[in-house]
Amino acid sequence: MLCTFVQMPLKAAIKAQKQNLKNNELLSIGRFTLMINDNSRSASAALSQQLSRYKQQTLHSQPQPQQRNLQLNRELLRPARDQSEKLALRGIHTEAASVTMFYSMYAYLSHLPRLHALGLAIFAYVVYYLIQVVKRPIIACSDGPFKQYLIKKMPTLENKYWPTFWCVESRAQTVLASLLRSKGLPRVNYRREILSLKDGGEVALDWMEDGCDEDAPCVIILPGLTGESQAEYIKCLVFAAQQAAMRVVVFNNRGLGGIELKTPRLYCAANCEDLCEVVHHVRRTLPAHCKLGATGISMGGLILGNYLARKSDEARVNLSAAKIISVPWDVHKGSASIEKPVINNLLGRHLAGSLCRTLRNHLEVYRDIYQDSDIDMQRILRCKTIKEFDALFTAKQFGYAHVNDYYTDATLHNKLDQISVPLLCLSAADDPFQPLEAIPIKAANQCTHVAIVITARGGHIGFLEGWWPSTKDQYMCRLFTEYFTKALYDEDGEFERASNKMHETYLAKQTVEFPSSSIASPSVLLPVEQLDQHKLKLM
Repeated sequence: MLCTFVQMPLKAAIKAQKQNLKNNELLSIGRFTLMINDNSRSASAALSQQLSRYKQQTLHSQPQPQQRNLQLNRELLRPARDQSEKLALRGIHTEAASVTMFYSMYAYLSHLPRLHALGLAIFAYVVYYLIQVVKRPIIACSDGPFKQYLIKKMPTLENKYWPTFWCVESRAQTVLASLLRSKGLPRVNYRREILSLKDGGEVALDWMEDGCDEDAPCVIILPGLTGESQAEYIKCLVFAAQQAAMRVVVFNNRGLGGIELKTPRLYCAANCEDLCEVVHHVRRTLPAHCKLGATGISMGGLILGNYLARKSDEARVNLSAAKIISVPWDVHKGSASIEKPVINNLLGRHLAGSLCRTLRNHLEVYRDIYQDSDIDMQRILRCKTIKEFDALFTAKQFGYAHVNDYYTDATLHNKLDQISVPLLCLSAADDPFQPLEAIPIKAANQCTHVAIVITARGGHIGFLEGWWPSTKDQYMCRLFTEYFTKALYDEDGEFERASNKMHETYLAKQTVEFPSSSIASPSVLLPVEQLDQHKLKLM
């Protein structure tokens, strides 16, 4: 009996020591919980009170010898804890478990080996590449003969476009494509022809006819803003056409391609007078049975598009098919996009510098002419943006009151319904020179002769693909050769039949929407009821 009574204080002391360790553990967990959940005031206050209570119990966990009997009696006689205390401890344990789980996860990720982290990053990028980057191109075109022909004859449009795995960003595609082509493509040996224009100006026509038959079709290529026949993207298309046994003639704008400027006039995106003379000259040069096509890149696409829209009937007589690549459909939005900081602005400054160098090469022609005018040549040569150059020089030279008037006249997105030559367009949704919302998808879906192919990636005249992009077999070149080979050779005559059907639909649509009699004279305008009946008869 006495031994039992002596052992009881020892058991109480052991129990108090265990309780002390448990309280210390709860104290540390509670502090960590407070640090994580400092936004919850009520929870923090309750937890602080509970921890203070346990701290006081810890300080008195080792009683003096004279108090052991009294403490033992209290422990033996103390009733069970209140239900509220049990619920509080249960909440502490639950919250501590969740904190422990997040802490363990953080500890695992922070101590993850580098190879494992690299593997997770590569896996995440592969998933992103397959879901967001690799996509089938969109074909914006009305349901009719042209769209049916493209889907049937051009397998590239039905396949997904796989951009270069390690170069999917738009600006990276734009710059890297230019670098790879400039380093990998040799200089092209053209046959140069100097064409004298009606106003006394001269342009250079560079022909590539090596390996072509006398009956081979021909494609006129219009370079971009300051491009010429030796530009890397032009050489890419020239070699692609040469492999398909097609002739090529590159139209260098005035003052470009090493040609002296004979008149003060240069060129602009809204003026297609020089192109009209070039098309007539090439058409007369070729045999009558040889078909002729045309393609324009960037600003060259604007010039070609305006020619197709403004000279619709003339273009249909001379051209069998046309194609434009990376054209800035809405020049206003394109100009605003190229001036965005930081990388877009750097690309725009590079192009503005090219314009200034072109003007500086012919400065002697303008020095005497604009000496007493409001055109300040020295200020123009210091321009940092394309819009600034156009406002100070291009718009004034071509008679526009404001640069916005020039951009409105050059814009294409509202002229698609005037085009009567089958036109295939290639644009990238991430083109830094043209935002996606500026591409006239809705207008193209209502046009008979225009089809816009929109890829998810590609940049501006980029369209690189493959693990290591080839300088010759590229997406835009493959689409170029597929389209013109089928359209210009047309061995089975299917493209000509589709083109005739397209033109019949085009004429019917023009007659319905714009009756010639109602436009010619206001006195013969039909009432609304008669006009509706007239439309129904034509339909």
